[in-house]
Amino acid sequence: MKPLVLASWEDASGLHCVDILAHDDGSFGYTLCRRDPEDASGWRHLGYPGAARFDTRKAAEEAARAVAPWTQE
Repeated sequence: MKPLVLASWEDASGLHCVDILAHDDGSFGYTLCRRDPEDASGWRHLGYPGAARFDTRKAAEEAARAVAPWTQE
């Protein structure tokens, strides 16, 4: 089953985002995405969505902010 997107943080350029995920087993995660303006297919995941799992949403958000510092701007 696909994870539920709880939040999506987009950078100022509109080319990168981070999705905060809730998995059906009660764990949380995040996935980094990007899009290319010349490609109409939309967002592309960078790596496997939600590969890292966390016990809390807060832990997933903190980990996401560590790998995507622009989320703190």
